[in-house]
Amino acid sequence: MSLTRPEQGHTPLDTVRPAPLRGSLATTACMETLQVGYLHAVAAAAGCSLSQPFPDNGVDWHLSHGSPAHTVDDEVTVKVQLKCTYQLRPNPPGASFPFTLDNEHLVKLARTPVAVPKILVVMIAPRTQEDWLRAGHDGLDLRHCCYWTDLAGHPVTGRRRTTVRIPTHRIFDDRALCEIMTRVGAGGRP
Repeated sequence: MSLTRPEQGHTPLDTVRPAPLRGSLATTACMETLQVGYLHAVAAAAGCSLSQPFPDNGVDWHLSHGSPAHTVDDEVTVKVQLKCTYQLRPNPPGASFPFTLDNEHLVKLARTPVAVPKILVVMIAPRTQEDWLRAGHDGLDLRHCCYWTDLAGHPVTGRRRTTVRIPTHRIFDDRALCEIMTRVGAGGRP
Protein backbone atom coordinates (compact mmCIF):
# COMPACT_ATOMS: atom_id res chain seq x y z
CA MET A 1 0.00 0.00 0.00
CA SER A 2 1.32 3.42 -0.88
CA LEU A 3 0.21 6.78 0.36
CA THR A 4 0.24 9.80 -1.85
CA ARG A 5 1.37 13.13 -0.55
CA PRO A 6 -0.67 16.26 -1.21
CA GLU A 7 0.68 18.47 -3.96
CA GLN A 8 2.79 21.38 -2.83
CA GLY A 9 0.74 24.50 -2.23
CA HIS A 10 -2.58 22.67 -1.74
CA THR A 11 -4.12 22.46 1.71
CA PRO A 12 -6.79 19.88 2.57
CA LEU A 13 -10.15 21.43 3.53
CA ASP A 14 -10.04 20.05 7.06
CA THR A 15 -6.67 21.67 7.77
CA VAL A 16 -6.82 24.88 9.77
CA ARG A 17 -5.22 27.75 7.87
CA PRO A 18 -4.25 31.09 9.35
CA ALA A 19 -6.66 33.94 8.65
CA PRO A 20 -5.64 35.83 5.50
CA LEU A 21 -5.00 39.54 5.38
CA ARG A 22 -8.26 40.84 3.86
CA GLY A 23 -8.58 44.18 2.08
CA SER A 24 -9.93 47.28 3.78
CA LEU A 25 -13.10 47.56 1.67
CA ALA A 26 -16.16 48.19 3.86
CA THR A 27 -18.05 45.04 4.86
CA THR A 28 -21.27 46.35 3.29
CA ALA A 29 -19.47 46.83 -0.04
CA CYS A 30 -18.12 43.29 0.20
CA MET A 31 -21.63 42.00 0.96
CA GLU A 32 -22.89 43.69 -2.23
CA THR A 33 -20.17 41.96 -4.23
CA LEU A 34 -20.98 38.60 -2.58
CA GLN A 35 -24.66 38.80 -3.52
CA VAL A 36 -23.79 39.80 -7.09
CA GLY A 37 -21.58 36.70 -7.32
CA TYR A 38 -24.52 34.58 -6.13
CA LEU A 39 -26.81 36.22 -8.71
CA HIS A 40 -24.29 35.61 -11.52
CA ALA A 41 -23.98 31.93 -10.60
CA VAL A 42 -27.76 31.44 -10.53
CA ALA A 43 -28.22 33.30 -13.82
CA ALA A 44 -25.50 31.21 -15.50
CA ALA A 45 -27.03 27.93 -14.33
CA ALA A 46 -30.51 29.08 -15.49
CA GLY A 47 -29.28 30.17 -18.92
CA CYS A 48 -30.14 33.82 -18.34
CA SER A 49 -28.32 36.93 -19.43
CA LEU A 50 -27.64 39.80 -17.04
CA SER A 51 -27.46 43.51 -17.55
CA GLN A 52 -26.94 46.30 -15.09
CA PRO A 53 -28.93 49.48 -15.71
CA PHE A 54 -26.92 52.66 -15.86
CA PRO A 55 -27.61 54.80 -14.06
CA ASP A 56 -29.20 52.65 -11.37
CA ASN A 57 -32.77 53.84 -10.86
CA GLY A 58 -33.67 51.75 -7.83
CA VAL A 59 -33.22 48.34 -9.48
CA ASP A 60 -29.85 46.57 -9.49
CA TRP A 61 -30.06 44.07 -12.36
CA HIS A 62 -32.12 42.96 -15.34
CA LEU A 63 -32.27 39.22 -15.97
CA SER A 64 -33.40 38.03 -19.39
CA HIS A 65 -34.43 34.53 -20.41
CA GLY A 66 -34.91 33.48 -24.02
CA SER A 67 -37.08 30.55 -25.04
CA PRO A 68 -39.30 29.75 -28.01
CA ALA A 69 -41.74 28.31 -25.44
CA HIS A 70 -42.52 31.80 -24.06
CA THR A 71 -45.88 33.04 -25.34
CA VAL A 72 -45.55 36.81 -24.71
CA ASP A 73 -42.17 37.18 -26.43
CA ASP A 74 -39.21 34.96 -27.23
CA GLU A 75 -37.21 36.73 -24.52
CA VAL A 76 -38.62 37.95 -21.20
CA THR A 77 -36.99 40.12 -18.54
CA VAL A 78 -37.31 40.47 -14.78
CA LYS A 79 -35.83 43.33 -12.78
CA VAL A 80 -33.98 42.30 -9.62
CA GLN A 81 -33.26 44.31 -6.48
CA LEU A 82 -30.58 42.71 -4.32
CA LYS A 83 -30.26 43.07 -0.57
CA CYS A 84 -27.92 41.33 1.86
CA THR A 85 -27.97 40.97 5.63
CA TYR A 86 -25.96 39.17 8.27
CA GLN A 87 -28.46 40.00 11.02
CA LEU A 88 -30.42 36.79 10.48
CA ARG A 89 -29.24 33.27 11.07
CA PRO A 90 -29.13 30.77 8.20
CA ASN A 91 -32.28 28.80 7.46
CA PRO A 92 -34.52 31.13 9.48
CA PRO A 93 -37.32 29.31 11.29
CA GLY A 94 -40.93 29.70 10.20
CA ALA A 95 -42.65 30.37 6.91
CA SER A 96 -41.02 33.80 6.43
CA PHE A 97 -38.61 36.29 7.92
CA PRO A 98 -38.90 40.07 8.30
CA PHE A 99 -36.91 42.47 6.15
CA THR A 100 -37.16 46.26 6.33
CA LEU A 101 -37.07 48.50 3.26
CA ASP A 102 -37.07 52.27 2.90
CA ASN A 103 -40.56 53.30 1.77
CA GLU A 104 -39.19 55.01 -1.33
CA HIS A 105 -37.63 51.72 -2.38
CA LEU A 106 -40.73 49.68 -1.56
CA VAL A 107 -42.90 51.96 -3.69
CA LYS A 108 -40.69 51.18 -6.73
CA LEU A 109 -40.81 47.44 -6.07
CA ALA A 110 -44.56 47.39 -5.31
CA ARG A 111 -45.75 49.40 -8.30
CA THR A 112 -48.42 47.70 -10.34
CA PRO A 113 -49.17 47.21 -13.18
CA VAL A 114 -45.74 47.13 -14.81
CA ALA A 115 -44.39 46.11 -18.20
CA VAL A 116 -41.37 44.37 -16.64
CA PRO A 117 -41.93 42.53 -13.33
CA LYS A 118 -39.61 43.13 -10.36
CA ILE A 119 -38.47 40.82 -7.60
CA LEU A 120 -36.60 41.39 -4.37
CA VAL A 121 -33.78 38.95 -3.64
CA VAL A 122 -32.49 38.95 -0.05
CA MET A 123 -29.27 37.15 0.85
CA ILE A 124 -28.56 35.97 4.37
CA ALA A 125 -24.79 35.89 4.78
CA PRO A 126 -22.59 34.85 7.69
CA ARG A 127 -21.49 37.72 9.92
CA THR A 128 -17.79 37.31 9.16
CA GLN A 129 -16.17 37.22 5.72
CA GLU A 130 -14.09 34.25 6.82
CA ASP A 131 -17.30 32.16 6.70
CA TRP A 132 -18.65 33.34 3.32
CA LEU A 133 -16.88 30.78 1.13
CA ARG A 134 -15.55 27.26 1.29
CA ALA A 135 -13.52 26.00 -1.64
CA GLY A 136 -12.40 22.51 -2.43
CA HIS A 137 -11.52 20.35 -5.40
CA ASP A 138 -15.15 19.42 -5.96
CA GLY A 139 -16.80 22.80 -5.53
CA LEU A 140 -17.12 26.29 -4.22
CA ASP A 141 -19.71 26.68 -1.47
CA LEU A 142 -21.14 30.18 -1.15
CA ARG A 143 -22.80 30.76 2.21
CA HIS A 144 -25.66 31.09 3.11
CA CYS A 145 -28.72 31.55 0.91
CA CYS A 146 -30.84 33.96 -1.13
CA TYR A 147 -34.62 34.14 -0.98
CA TRP A 148 -36.92 35.97 -3.37
CA THR A 149 -40.32 37.60 -3.31
CA ASP A 150 -42.64 39.57 -5.56
CA LEU A 151 -43.76 42.75 -3.75
CA ALA A 152 -46.19 43.97 -6.44
CA GLY A 153 -49.08 45.71 -4.69
CA HIS A 154 -47.47 45.60 -1.23
CA PRO A 155 -48.66 48.56 0.89
CA VAL A 156 -46.40 51.06 2.62
CA THR A 157 -47.18 50.82 6.34
CA GLY A 158 -44.36 52.62 8.15
CA ARG A 159 -43.53 56.29 8.34
CA ARG A 160 -40.11 55.97 6.69
CA ARG A 161 -39.54 52.24 6.46
CA THR A 162 -41.79 49.22 6.01
CA THR A 163 -41.15 45.65 7.09
CA VAL A 164 -41.99 43.04 4.48
CA ARG A 165 -42.05 39.27 4.89
CA ILE A 166 -39.69 37.11 2.81
CA PRO A 167 -40.96 33.52 2.36
CA THR A 168 -38.41 30.88 3.32
CA HIS A 169 -39.78 28.38 0.79
CA ARG A 170 -38.72 30.71 -2.06
CA ILE A 171 -35.04 29.88 -2.23
CA PHE A 172 -33.46 31.75 -5.14
CA ASP A 173 -31.61 29.20 -7.24
CA ASP A 174 -31.46 28.27 -10.93
CA ARG A 175 -34.66 26.20 -10.81
CA ALA A 176 -36.58 28.97 -9.08
CA LEU A 177 -35.33 31.48 -11.65
CA CYS A 178 -36.38 29.22 -14.55
CA GLU A 179 -39.83 28.82 -12.96
CA ILE A 180 -40.11 32.62 -12.52
CA MET A 181 -39.19 33.16 -16.16
CA THR A 182 -41.65 30.48 -17.32
CA ARG A 183 -44.51 32.26 -15.50
CA VAL A 184 -43.44 35.66 -16.85
CA GLY A 185 -43.04 34.15 -20.33
CA ALA A 186 -46.66 33.00 -20.16
CA GLY A 187 -47.81 36.54 -19.27
CA GLY A 188 -48.03 35.94 -15.51
CA ARG A 189 -46.33 37.34 -12.44
CA PRO A 190 -43.04 36.03 -11.12
